[in-house]
Amino acid sequence: MALFEQALIFLLAAVVAVPLAKRFGLGSVLGYLLAGVVVGPWVLDLSHDEEEILHFAEFGVVLLLFVIGLELQPSRLWRMRRSVFGLGGLQVSLTAAALTGLAMTLGVSFETAVVAGLALSLSSTAFALQVLAERNELATRHGRASFSILLFQDIAVIPMLALLPLLASQLPGGEGETVWISVGKAFGVIALVIFVGRYVLRYLLRIVARSGTHEVFTATALLTVIGVAYLMELVGLSMALGAFLAGVLLAESECRHELEANIDPFKGLLLGLFFMAVGMTVNLGLVVEIPLVVIGLALGLMAVKMLCLVVILKLDKQSWKTTRGIDCDAFSGR
Repeated sequence: MALFEQALIFLLAAVVAVPLAKRFGLGSVLGYLLAGVVVGPWVLDLSHDEEEILHFAEFGVVLLLFVIGLELQPSRLWRMRRSVFGLGGLQVSLTAAALTGLAMTLGVSFETAVVAGLALSLSSTAFALQVLAERNELATRHGRASFSILLFQDIAVIPMLALLPLLASQLPGGEGETVWISVGKAFGVIALVIFVGRYVLRYLLRIVARSGTHEVFTATALLTVIGVAYLMELVGLSMALGAFLAGVLLAESECRHELEANIDPFKGLLLGLFFMAVGMTVNLGLVVEIPLVVIGLALGLMAVKMLCLVVILKLDKQSWKTTRGIDCDAFSGR
């Protein structure tokens, strides 16, 4: 299908589905998902490149994390360290342990259960942050806690990548060296991003801004995000984590507001395309074939995660009331 025809289909689907979803109180994210389901292979079958579209549209998630990073200066991020490593670490470890134990009781082998537990302990950063942003709840205490947990999940990918090959019993004994080399490369790339972001990017953006060419500044901003994302992908890390780190390092730059203004339109369009592509990949045939199993597993996963969060909140001495309504200054600059 020609690019022009695909663009026309996606724009039309978004223009129709998103306003309808918001009118019924479902939010724009569900509107994009429903639009993707409708144009996908299980309903109208208007597009056959959902995997390629999804891979391309993931850049919207990268831009979202970059913009959020621009709102967080390093000093404010440092003040969130307890929430990130405390709440985030508890959520990942407790949820992974609970899901691993549950899978083993169902007869799954230990290695497979651990892999499933680690994978299912993670959440979609794009979905959660987009919903919080739409409701203007990122600056609330529960929004801050949610962001901290999601950020730790992206960070936790590094040790997970080191652990997963070690669980594969068919690997030869010398594979451990390769794993640690991969982990070393990951930390090396992160260190490179920190160095370039702090000592090179600020001066480069300042020089480009002085040229007075708006298009070149926009291209430089996109080049920054794409370059960091590409480096992260080369070593198997989260592109969104790299973009967030780059945003934090530029949060104190005098070009921060101009960067955000230039990136924001691309972020919105690509995020919408990302959610639609996710809707296109939903396997409705499996839902029709075994609806009770799919619904039961989904509800069971939600229940386990919710129980784990309740335990974490109790350990953190927070009540449901405080996590829902009290504003905090993590994203406000106060």
